[in-house]
Amino acid sequence: MTLQQIRYMITIAETGSLGKAAEKLFVSQPSLSGAVKEMETELGLTLFHRGSKGVTLTPEGQRFLPYARQVEDQYLNLMESFGKIEKRKTHFAVSTQHYSFAVKAFVEMARRVDVAEYELAIRETRTREVISDVTSLRSEIGVLYMNDSNRKPLMKLLDQAGLVFQPLIACGAYVYLWKRHPLAERAFLTLEDLQPYPCLAFEQGDDPFYFSEELMSTEQYPRLIHCCDRATVLNLMVGLEGYTLCSGIICEELSGMDYLAVPLRTGEGTGTAAMEIGYIERKNSIRSPLGEQYIQEMKKYLNTGDGALSKDTDEIIKAGGP
Repeated sequence: MTLQQIRYMITIAETGSLGKAAEKLFVSQPSLSGAVKEMETELGLTLFHRGSKGVTLTPEGQRFLPYARQVEDQYLNLMESFGKIEKRKTHFAVSTQHYSFAVKAFVEMARRVDVAEYELAIRETRTREVISDVTSLRSEIGVLYMNDSNRKPLMKLLDQAGLVFQPLIACGAYVYLWKRHPLAERAFLTLEDLQPYPCLAFEQGDDPFYFSEELMSTEQYPRLIHCCDRATVLNLMVGLEGYTLCSGIICEELSGMDYLAVPLRTGEGTGTAAMEIGYIERKNSIRSPLGEQYIQEMKKYLNTGDGALSKDTDEIIKAGGP
């Protein structure tokens, strides 16, 4: 198995197409296909499913890909330090649940990038994809939350994937809605108050309830609308007087001034610390300078200093901040 074959395999996985990968690698498609077939024969594995709609990784390929990327990265790091390789672009990617503070931290990090050439990516996506992206090294950092309902299954899943969860902040439960919503002037809200209005939740496909981004995902809401992005959620808040349950961290610079968070009162009280937001990364990994800078920008924005969990939900609201 050669480094070239490893690069071929990575490029095919990223593009999902032998034709696109061949074009990107400046090789013929038959040569590319033959090189990968030779590697599969040598390994005794089938790395790709080949079909009319392109190629997809097999389970063996999904397990192999993170190791292939590590080999390529280590080679490039070695040549960058000791060889005569041309200077390469700096790469960094984040996958996150739908939090505007995570986007804000990315913006601040990108503004401070001090290299001439870079390729950055931020992906707001489903919970399972956040975990998958970090597992496969597609992203270095993933941002998600845990609470009493989802902590046990998510921690088990992260452990199986070789990932670790690092907490950033603890927050209370809030109702996120339009400033002109009929309930916007209330000091606090209950689930009973919210029953006449549609609850907005981010679509998680067929995944179990513990992949949900919203608090109280096991509640039976009489009106429920699933969405795929934050812009749609904000539009539905205005058009249908919808709401979502969140951390109360609202970044007005990115989300606008037309939305607010009202404390949610449950049987446990008002604004209790119901969720713990943090980031995931691979165990025993060496964090890149941009990864470290991104985490520091999140901590700075959340006003947690060294990352200690905040106990005062009022201070969370003052910090600004899904």
